[in-house]
Amino acid sequence: MRVIEHLLGAKGPAFSAEIIPPARGRSIRDLIEVVDCLAPIKPRWIDVTAHSSSAHLHENKDGSLRRKIFKKRPGTIGICGVIQNRFRIDTVAHILCLGFTREETEDALIELSYLGVENILALRGDEPDHAKTVMKHQSVNKFAIDLVRQVVDLRNGNFLEDLSGATPLDFCVGVAGYPEKHFEAPNRRIDIANLKAKVDAGAEYVVTQMFYDNRHFYEFFKECREAGIKVPIVPGLKILKSASQLRSIPKTFHVDLPDELVDEVTATPEHAPEIGKRWCQKQLHDLINNGHNNIHFYVMQDATQVSDIVKTVT
Repeated sequence: MRVIEHLLGAKGPAFSAEIIPPARGRSIRDLIEVVDCLAPIKPRWIDVTAHSSSAHLHENKDGSLRRKIFKKRPGTIGICGVIQNRFRIDTVAHILCLGFTREETEDALIELSYLGVENILALRGDEPDHAKTVMKHQSVNKFAIDLVRQVVDLRNGNFLEDLSGATPLDFCVGVAGYPEKHFEAPNRRIDIANLKAKVDAGAEYVVTQMFYDNRHFYEFFKECREAGIKVPIVPGLKILKSASQLRSIPKTFHVDLPDELVDEVTATPEHAPEIGKRWCQKQLHDLINNGHNNIHFYVMQDATQVSDIVKTVT
């Protein structure tokens, strides 16, 4: 099913999750264990993150250095196929602008279509740490809205090259929203205007960046509706699991942590996992009580706590 069908057809609380591919050279069995843990709570869909290539220096036997470019976490497309066909859980493939040409994007979407994957999340992605070679006959999507437009073109059967008789690719496309605004936006008004442009271009739903204060989400949701964004907006939650994440989460994801949460974890860092779990459970119950029944969890590589929390409302 398409994500929008799940969202419009859900009755009562419904959940989705986001996982990350195993590191290069690791076994997919690690990821299968995560999905096995999630399966009993019946996630409506599972997002699989994508990663562009990175440049790394390697020392040769003679002591000289050479730069190698490779993906730390490959396999997004294959993982989507495994999950969807083995577990019968719909998947959402993350598709990035930066680090990929439009031609590579089209190839990836064709492969996803072959596997029966019907959903993607269109993201700009992080700036690669190396310059990608783009041939004269190639082009790139600079922003997520450009990627949304490419998906809509493919939905209408407009491929980059002449593929006579090719079947249009009808993907459900989602985009990201930022309750505390995207860190590069000058203010939330402009950030929401950019989000509306992506929706107007063809995005069918929004999933938010994680947040730890529900008031940020409620304000964001209200302002989105006032701006004319009518598609479903799915709140995203992530469990804080260690005291070190008091630094890493704000730095990596550009979100604020409430004083109450920070003070409690700082006072008893050894209890951070149970504090974070209790905090997320409180957020979940509050969101559902306020009519937001579709909740997205940033699981990444450990689904045990998420599974426990979801069982408190099912």
